[in-house]
Amino acid sequence: MNNLNKYRELLKSGEVDALLLTSEHNRLYAAGYSIAEGTVLICGEESFYFTDSRYIEAAEKNLPDFTVRMTDRAHPVKLLLNEAIAKHTVKTIGFEEDVLTVGEHRALSAELHAVLVPYCEKISAYRAVKEPWEAEIMKQAQAITDKTFTDLLGIIHAGMTEKELAAELVYRMSKNGADGEAFQSITISGPNTSMPHGVPGERVLQYGDFVTMDFGARYHGYCSDMTRTVAIGFVSEEMDKVYHTVLQAQLAGIAATKAGVRGCDIDGAARKVIEDAGYGAYFGHSYGHGVGILIHESPNASPANDKPIPAGAVVSAEPGIYLPDRFGVRIEDTTLITAEGCEILTKSPKNLIIL
Repeated sequence: MNNLNKYRELLKSGEVDALLLTSEHNRLYAAGYSIAEGTVLICGEESFYFTDSRYIEAAEKNLPDFTVRMTDRAHPVKLLLNEAIAKHTVKTIGFEEDVLTVGEHRALSAELHAVLVPYCEKISAYRAVKEPWEAEIMKQAQAITDKTFTDLLGIIHAGMTEKELAAELVYRMSKNGADGEAFQSITISGPNTSMPHGVPGERVLQYGDFVTMDFGARYHGYCSDMTRTVAIGFVSEEMDKVYHTVLQAQLAGIAATKAGVRGCDIDGAARKVIEDAGYGAYFGHSYGHGVGILIHESPNASPANDKPIPAGAVVSAEPGIYLPDRFGVRIEDTTLITAEGCEILTKSPKNLIIL
């Protein structure tokens, strides 16, 4: 399954004659199959996929909706693009200006027999709303992530390092069926948990620590994303208070989540709980971000987004409180937005777990 027809429909507006996809994520979205390197040109009546000898066999086997051509020294991509441009009388090409470098744009503008038109917003807009089959893939990705968290609960112990925990996480996620990590996993402990995107290091996990794990699986091209914070041995009274404040904030954000609600209002529902508890200064990031082929994409549940969230979007729910040099807590689920509310894709427990 792929989304090629959406791009063909986009061309019917007449704003541009063709679309040039150079990013791996939009090529995957259009083709339904991931190839590390390549170039796509979508015309009204024919779509082309150009790649080199390393990937040509895979492309020919897996891209039935495309005319597949191999690039080499005698047939550089600019030559193949110009052949397609001439064949379909292409005058203007919409391109992804958010991924094409200045140097690449300069070279293509000089070499192609068509005018490049910035078009990334419209090219990427489709990814905000997931088709039912895309949502099913994301549920499978999340099931792998949930299984990995369950496995880790039997492994985490005082005396192991953050790096050792990270290695165990990546191994088990792969063993459970992931194609890879959706992003570099975060496994941090103790005072390091006050850094939202801390990097696993040599610190040894100790009794009385919070341990924060932010991770996700990549499965058939789509991402999952979750965070859980657990404790080793015991928690202080303030650690317990902060944990349950974050949990109540997340539940408030989830309760406010529904198709048509503005991203800033979802964020505000969660943020109010944290502010009312006196920790407003320690929640600096947004409540949530879109998840899909990329781990961060539109739409966002953030103070800056005054647009309604559409049904079919998958958005993270991840408030946090971070007390510098002491500890932090983040709890994250992914939610599929519906007309009635949202479906929580993450099934792992959110009660305070003390190992």
